[in-house]
Order: sequence, then structure tokens, then C-alpha cells
Amino acid sequence: MTGLHGVHVLAGMAAIAWVLVRARRGEFGPKYFSPVDFTGLYWHLVDLVWIFLFPLLYLIH
Repeated sequence: MTGLHGVHVLAGMAAIAWVLVRARRGEFGPKYFSPVDFTGLYWHLVDLVWIFLFPLLYLIH
């Protein structure tokens, strides 16, 4: 289960790197910033899952 979470963390890190590269190119602005929002939402979802996964797997076991 933590391996699957690790895959999602790696996917999130890749998405953040992709957004960073595109942001440095100046591809985002006031009218087009959806990928930045979606990447942030995904990353915080992974954080939220980890908040519940950590106690479930390590503290209860």
C-alpha cells in the first residue's frame, strides 16, 4: 500500500517539475493557469491521503 502511495508521490513530483519547466518558459498567465491549479490539488490530495495512511499503517500496527 505504501508502494502505491510512493508511485503517486513520484507522479506528483514529476507533475511539479513539468509545471516548473513550463512556468519558466512563461506559458502560464492570468488567463491560463489550470495545470498549476490541478497539480497543486493533486499534490495536496496525496498529502491528505498520507495523513490517514501513516497512522493506519504504522501507529496502529
